[in-house]
Amino acid sequence: MQPAEQNNRERFLDAALAVLLDRGPMALTIRGVAEAAGASTIAVYTRFGGRSGLYDALYERTFDLLREMLETLPPETEDGLGDLLGLAMEFRKFAWESPARYALMFERPLPDFNPDPGLRAVVLRTTFELFISKVRRVSPPGIDARAAGYQLWATMHGLMSMELTLRSRAAVSGWFIPPTDEAYEEVYRSGVRSMITGLGLRTLTGA
Repeated sequence: MQPAEQNNRERFLDAALAVLLDRGPMALTIRGVAEAAGASTIAVYTRFGGRSGLYDALYERTFDLLREMLETLPPETEDGLGDLLGLAMEFRKFAWESPARYALMFERPLPDFNPDPGLRAVVLRTTFELFISKVRRVSPPGIDARAAGYQLWATMHGLMSMELTLRSRAAVSGWFIPPTDEAYEEVYRSGVRSMITGLGLRTLTGA
């Protein structure tokens, strides 16, 4: 791809990301992205081939952002569990930065969008290998780091998705926890810690 063409493609992806962040997944139409980019709908079709191509490219971009976040985490310390918990808390922050972006990545806000399987395999592998490497550092012999990582991530995702859903609705009296920032953060943190403990993960000497 020529540099000028790559720049044009990036401009459209930046516009699509802005639409997603500002207006939500349902606003991700060819016309909406074209208007945000100051271009014609034909230009969007030319570069992405239609909505599916545009959605796939944006899906890939969102995972690039997650990977970049993981890559900018502080250097590893001797406290492997502390490093892993720190990653989990940054993941929560990433989700909170844009619930709409998080939904596009991990849920199905666009019923007719099913990311290309090959693309999913690539972005999940390149992104979550960084996560699995943190889990592997604290996995004693006999523990499958990938399986443990899946269970831990499922816990993180479940707690985060529930929090985002509940906080998008009116609070219900008598719910499990108070609808406050502090309460949600503590439930997330304690849930992650409980799963880490239950999986038998621990800081390994010399890891």
